[in-house]
Amino acid sequence: MQHVIIELDVTSDLVKLTLPEGVHQRLQYLLDRQDQGKDLTPEERKEAEGLVTLAEMLSLIKLRAQRVAQDDLS
Repeated sequence: MQHVIIELDVTSDLVKLTLPEGVHQRLQYLLDRQDQGKDLTPEERKEAEGLVTLAEMLSLIKLRAQRVAQDDLS
């Protein structure tokens, strides 16, 4: 397994670790359609799955960055 080290300026970059608004809206639209019982096309399903994966990854990175920032303050 390869590892990648990413350096972030936690004070300013942490806020940026979210989906851009347009991407978030698209994901919400797809999820809302699915919740309403409407079938997604195979392409839409792949898109939604990819966006959920990306959102989860960004959340994980953000949480880890927050933990490191808190540890640095201790």
